[in-house]
Amino acid sequence: MLSAHQLHVKGRRDPLLPPTSLQVSRGELLLVTGGRQDQRTSLSLVLSGRMKASSGLISWDNQQRVRPLRLASALVDSPGVNEPEQHLSVRDLVTEDLALVPRRYRGALLSKPWLKVNSFEDIADLWTEQLAPGRRLELLTALALANPRTDLLVVDSPDRHSADDGDWLPRLQRLASDGGRQLAVVAAVSALPPSWTGPTAAIGNAVQHQPARQAEQQRGATVQPDNQDTELETEVAK
Repeated sequence: MLSAHQLHVKGRRDPLLPPTSLQVSRGELLLVTGGRQDQRTSLSLVLSGRMKASSGLISWDNQQRVRPLRLASALVDSPGVNEPEQHLSVRDLVTEDLALVPRRYRGALLSKPWLKVNSFEDIADLWTEQLAPGRRLELLTALALANPRTDLLVVDSPDRHSADDGDWLPRLQRLASDGGRQLAVVAAVSALPPSWTGPTAAIGNAVQHQPARQAEQQRGATVQPDNQDTELETEVAK
């Protein structure tokens, strides 16, 4: 399970991530809404262990260290971070991404057989910018799962490529419900699809309203979470 309590990232002026709490278990798809791209990206980076939060607590399978979270997670299609470069062909993208799979799991992973086994031969010679939104997500999530240690997918703003949630929601639902590989899936989106009835959270959902905060100060009260917030570690996954 991924659990986050009052994650907060400071910004130069406004918070890059206002205090946010959420949790998602293996076998679940959680949609987290946020109107600002920078906040969705900040959340995605923190949830995947790629960025340190200014405050808050995050754990993966009850472990609060960053390294297990980073090793178990894959950040998918984050704009300005790891979205595919437009000048790359699909074949070159696959070659580059497979090279990032840890050596002990990589074996003989080569782009040509991987494209064939995963049914992407038809798009191998296209530029990444030519991919239809649904096919793009299928490719990027399949590449993320080429690493057998990936148990958590964090997808940054899949709805930015299409106004039709049919281009991304069914794929993420299938991945989360795949009985053969129990994944926890989080997607940061600008708005909830009308048909969605599953788990949700909202960026900034742990922000305390000012009147309540003032009342607590007047009473001399201090609110403490069940587990005291600890500063997140940062480690480089090896």
